[in-house]
Amino acid sequence: MQYNELFARTELLIGREAMRSLAAKKVILFGVGGVGSWCAEGLIRGGIMHLTIVDPDKVAIANSNRQLTATTRTMGQLKVEVLKKRLQEINPSATINAIPEIYSAGSSSSFQLERYDYVIDAIDSLAHKAHLLTAASESGATVFSSMGAALKIDPQQIRVAEFWKVRGCKLASALRDRLRKGEKLQKPILCVYSEERLPNRGREALPHADEKGSFRKAQTNGTMVQVTAVFGFTLSGLVIQDIIKNGNSGKPSPFL
Repeated sequence: MQYNELFARTELLIGREAMRSLAAKKVILFGVGGVGSWCAEGLIRGGIMHLTIVDPDKVAIANSNRQLTATTRTMGQLKVEVLKKRLQEINPSATINAIPEIYSAGSSSSFQLERYDYVIDAIDSLAHKAHLLTAASESGATVFSSMGAALKIDPQQIRVAEFWKVRGCKLASALRDRLRKGEKLQKPILCVYSEERLPNRGREALPHADEKGSFRKAQTNGTMVQVTAVFGFTLSGLVIQDIIKNGNSGKPSPFL
């Protein structure tokens, strides 16, 4: 299979030069859960050839309602390894680097964000998210971020706005409070968000909702795939549209 055969329908829409740009860019995605797993799928099906995925967690049964990697066959496996296998089945020529580690202030330098054209944030931890956005904003990469996708059911309410203009999202509000007290973002960051906020109604399900992930959440909230997946696909769309808009960086692609 050749690159231009796999993505002929995409090239038909956006043209050969845009495809060259997509094939040349390097993207790193932090978090491959309910939002990030679908973002990764959108990127690879969109023509991205160089993708690094970062997530320390394993597939848990409570992921089944919304995460691309979660099936009855993948329970207990590392999410990044499951996802890498799927993405390479879509495009065997793509370079997928799977890193089963957590992003934190202590590990930040190991990811060498300056090597990437795009940094995508789809992680949950407030502290880690704040540090990633700050560090990524200081790199040369374009940065996109997902705000909170839980407690929502209506994908038609999903929006995109610059970080400081996001409204109605408790995660964004908490991040802004944290960043006002610490280091400031060095560039604008577009975010996917929704102002919808519903209450948890099925408290009896709470004992089964724990994913036993890499950090303890302050609260476990309900989620649904029609929202998390649209968040993820919107993130991938932002990357692809930005590449199409800004054209080739001058780096040659070996695929076209």
